[in-house]
Parts: sequence; C-alpha cells; structure tokens
Amino acid sequence: MPPSTTKPPRIAVLADSDTRWKWGALTARRIAPGPSMEAASGDGSQVPPVLDGFLLRGRSTPTPRQLAEVGVPADSLREVTAVEFLRTMAQESYDVLVLSLVGGGVQAMLHGLRRVWEDRADRPVVVTGYVGVVYEKLADGLLLRHGADLVLANSRQDAERFRAVYEGVGADASSVTEVALPFLGGAPYTGDHGHPYTVVFAAQPSVPDSRKDRTYLLERLVRHARLHPDREVLLKLRSKPGEHTTHIEELPYQKLAQRLGELPPNFRLVYGNMGEVLDRTDLLVTVSSTAALESLHRRVPTVVLTDLGVRETLGNHHFVGSGCLASWEQLDAGHRPAPDAEWVDRQGVAAEGSYGTAFDAARERIAKLLDRPGGLAPLTPYYTAATAPGYLPGILARHHLGPDGTALPGAPAHDRDPGPVRQIVRRAARGAYRHGVQRVAPVIRRMGEL
Repeated sequence: MPPSTTKPPRIAVLADSDTRWKWGALTARRIAPGPSMEAASGDGSQVPPVLDGFLLRGRSTPTPRQLAEVGVPADSLREVTAVEFLRTMAQESYDVLVLSLVGGGVQAMLHGLRRVWEDRADRPVVVTGYVGVVYEKLADGLLLRHGADLVLANSRQDAERFRAVYEGVGADASSVTEVALPFLGGAPYTGDHGHPYTVVFAAQPSVPDSRKDRTYLLERLVRHARLHPDREVLLKLRSKPGEHTTHIEELPYQKLAQRLGELPPNFRLVYGNMGEVLDRTDLLVTVSSTAALESLHRRVPTVVLTDLGVRETLGNHHFVGSGCLASWEQLDAGHRPAPDAEWVDRQGVAAEGSYGTAFDAARERIAKLLDRPGGLAPLTPYYTAATAPGYLPGILARHHLGPDGTALPGAPAHDRDPGPVRQIVRRAARGAYRHGVQRVAPVIRRMGEL
C-alpha cells in the first residue's frame, strides 16, 4: 500500500559517483509519492521523504569533499559493496529504490534484487535513468537498465528514443517515463549579478580525452582572457587531482595549466556547485557538458564548441539544431548565441516554465504501482541466461554475483562499520588506483607510441 500522509515515504538511493549521487538523490526527492517538492502539506509544511543513501564502493566512490560540493544531504549515508547492498535490501523495507549507476551496475542490481525479493510481494518500486545527455551507447545502456519499474527519460526526445529501442528488440517499453533533469533551477538570467562580464568554461573529465585537445582548449580559454581583460574568465572544474567522478580524468586541467606559465589575472580555476557558478555567468562554454542544459534552462547564453569538430565521440553532435554551436574564433570576436526554441523544448530544459510539473507523471505512476493489489510482480530484465548467455554472466560477476543473481563464493563479507585500519587501507588502495590512472597509465601510453 502507498505510504500514508502521516508517514513519510522511505526511499533508498544507490549511487557510484558524485554526479550520480546528485542525480539519484534529487530525483528521489522529486518523485517521492505524495505531494511534490513544490507542494505543501495541509498545514503548510513540507513532508519530505526519508532518504537513505548508499555509495557503491569502487573507483569513483565520491570523497567527503565531493559530496559536500554536491550539497544533497541524506538521512543516512554509507559506503557498501554490491553484496552488502543486496543484503540490506533483503532486510529493510522501502517504498522506492533509485539505482543511479552505470548500466552494468544497474543490470547486476536488478538480477540481484530479483533474487533477494523472490518471496516478497511488498518490494519497492525500482527506478533508474541517466545523469544527463545520452549521446553514446544508447542501445547498450538502455538494455542494461531494462527491468526497472521506471526508466526515466530526461526529455521528450529521450523518451521517444528509449521506447524505440525497447520496442525494436521486443522488450516491454512501458517503463519509460518522461521527466526532466532533477537539478535544473535557479533564477533566470538577467545579466545584473553585480560581477564583471563572466565567461565560464565547463570542463569535462573525459571529453576531449587527449593531451593535445585539452591543452588546445585551455590555451584558447586563456587567450580569450587576454583578449578581453575586462571580462572574468573561469575554468569550472568537476574534481581535484586524485578524485574521480563519473568518468576517469587522466589529464586534469589543473596540471595542464601549471605548464602554461603566468596566467592572466582575470583567469581563474573554480570549483563548487554548478548552479552557484551560473548565478554569475554571462556566457557558458562547453564541449558537451550537461551544464549546457542547466544554463539553457536559466536562459544564460550558451555555446557548445565546434573547434575540435562536431563528432559523436565528443558528444557535441547532440546539440545539432540547438543554435548553440560556435567556435572560440567566433567568441573572441564577440559572438552571442541564440538557442532554437523548438530544440530547447524537446530537450526537457523547460525554460518556458513547465519544470514544476515535469515529475508529476513519474510520481503518479509510482503511486499506482504501490497501490497495486497483491503487490508488485518480480523484476523482469530483458537480459537473461536465454537472451544474453555470453554477456550477462560477466556483468554479474563484476559485482560478485552468479548467473542466478546470488552472491558468488568469496564475495566481500558484510561490513557495516569498518574499523579505522580498514578505512585507511581502502583510502590507500583507492589513491593508488587513481595515481595509476592519472600518472602511470599516460606515461606507459606515451612510451608505447615511441
């Protein structure tokens, strides 16, 4: 039965990186059964859900600094392995579970949850989706997410594409539910923010991925600062060296900047919440970051760079037709982009004011599922031992699960409160991995090119 008005809904979120925690936790609050985030209870007070957060242990597990920067608190938050999480789900009772993971992680959890809930009719509604723009591995990522009760699409265009993929392989497409990105918001741009004209370049950890291309973009940004000494030019970074986010960053801009020598006084590297940075932004520049959609939502002038080409590997092909494509040459000369209203509308940006109702359909669908007589049916992913016998076992094994979703022998034991020694060992191991990715791997690659 759905939660009563006197008892707040319980929601669990499992995330594997800082950006996915942000998406998952904010989505959980927006789709919680009952009044929306914008609505009030009968006495005029908010009735927020109880939100329990779980961080999947791995290379991208966020640091305390990253979590503080995201700024989305939970009623409880702890780090777990996949097996630990499944054991918790077998024992605890939730109304909604949000899986905010890479596709393989979602698929593994769906099979593991199907197993631990096989004798339960009162299981939670399982929700998953994407953190931002879906510009690569569309079919692969979608089929790995199939089996959740709701697969959220961040725009009308995504909802149409998602349904087409599922129907094209003969899978049930009824789970696809149109919403919007949960972190859009902030005051519309007016240009009156009390700062000099500010240009912000939103960097991405892995786009582009070569030293040559990343150095080029950095040099053009610095050149823009020198050409316009009256402007503030900010390089907005996602993480500090040694930290990982959703994607691996082998060549942090911070280190590249150190090699450029003296930088102009109006050029700075900044961190922090993207929404707060947009509060003072007059021009947002990126290659293909989801920050472009945040910027467009607030009507901030937004440019998606063409300097390195318009290519699928960069993700900027997603913005074809947006009116936002431009080069640094054009920006240096004073170009101001004008977004295409029809394109923006199809991307779930909701710049025209419909954002307040964007999650209503998902909330209503969840309420109906929770009210279904006899409870919910077992989870039914598209990938099974019959449909993908050469693919699925490997995905499950990476999370220490067997082909039937049960824990493999030797899987990490339950560890609710690791002691200080184990915590130190974990931090050291994670640091060694990140050092290998950012320092050793690039050197080995360069040696291989000699």
